[in-house]
Amino acid sequence: MTLPDTMHAVEISEPGGPEVLRPATRPVPRPGPGQILIRVAWAGVNRPDALQRAGAYKAPPEASDLPGLEAAGTVAAVGDGVTRWKTGDAVCALLPGGGYAEYVATPAAHALPVPKGMPLDRAACLPETFFTVWSNVFMRGALQQGETFLVHGGSSGIGTTAIQLAEAFGARVFTTAGSAEKCRTCEDLGAARAINYREEDFVDILREAGGADVILDMVGGSYIPRNIKALRSEGRLVQIAFLESPKVELNFAQVMLRRLTITGSTLRPQSDAAKAAIAEALEARVWPLLTSGRIGPVMDSAFALKDAAQAHARMESSAHIGKIVLRVAG
Repeated sequence: MTLPDTMHAVEISEPGGPEVLRPATRPVPRPGPGQILIRVAWAGVNRPDALQRAGAYKAPPEASDLPGLEAAGTVAAVGDGVTRWKTGDAVCALLPGGGYAEYVATPAAHALPVPKGMPLDRAACLPETFFTVWSNVFMRGALQQGETFLVHGGSSGIGTTAIQLAEAFGARVFTTAGSAEKCRTCEDLGAARAINYREEDFVDILREAGGADVILDMVGGSYIPRNIKALRSEGRLVQIAFLESPKVELNFAQVMLRRLTITGSTLRPQSDAAKAAIAEALEARVWPLLTSGRIGPVMDSAFALKDAAQAHARMESSAHIGKIVLRVAG
């Protein structure tokens, strides 16, 4: 395939609100050793994109300064040493950055085949959320069949993914959401109980249910001590983001007395090898569920690449249910 010299992209012109996302022309990247170049059809929109746009989440030094941590499309070129993928293969991939563009390079080991029968817009919803949920809920949190699981923000991309995966692997799922409509969606996806946090206290409800074995939280702040109260003995709190604050006063006596575990991670700074291991586990354990239709991504809305600012505004309004994607190429 003959590659063009330049491509359309959306860049961050300066730190700020959605309006700082601007159309741009950039050189087409070339894949390095062990990398593939993807012709992007659809790109996912995620909270870290908005944090990067606002100046609160720096891209790693070796990564593209363009936002975008996941995409789906076709392989346009392969770097030295890549044997699994060939030009024309349909893939979805976790990216180090650069997804808001017509072409993006990423390690070949971070790409996965598009599940059979799944359109590319929905495949673009998979990598960031599925890598995050699998690595945190199942690898770090060690959720087991028969355990009780609580995920906050159940109607988000992370939440809708976590509900489905936890239920599919035999957990009893609780979640929080901010409206009756969002709660209904969560229960339709497999949650045994969706808690409207504007009307009910998740701590009381989880305690009545015997406590949670694993909690996945992206709120932080005031939720952290409440999560501790909602855990049963030997429970695990897994922190992946902070919509409130990363700082809180916490009584660690309860952690000691009930032998609790507090852990967490962020995905982007992890090594290429660590991300490759997550990809391998996903393909073995989760991709069959996607191929069979047992689980699937929840897509809220789609915007043209040039309208990325509108996509960010919708995401930050928290009105969406599931993932938001950008249409990059037909």
